[in-house]
Amino acid sequence: MIKNENKTEKALLNVDEVCKYLGIGETTARRMLRNPKCGFGLRIGNRLYANRKKLNNWLDIQCEK
Repeated sequence: MIKNENKTEKALLNVDEVCKYLGIGETTARRMLRNPKCGFGLRIGNRLYANRKKLNNWLDIQCEK
């Protein structure tokens, strides 16, 4: 976990948290997390997660375009 100003942030976000974080629907979030090109998706068992740090880096790159 990452500590940020007396607040602990989870390193991994589940599908629902990714939806809220990005403001997208569940289908789109799952499609992104399953795509190996995205670089931030992670599968543990049958569950999909996003690495928060890699997701933020990906967002930064997308905003620069």
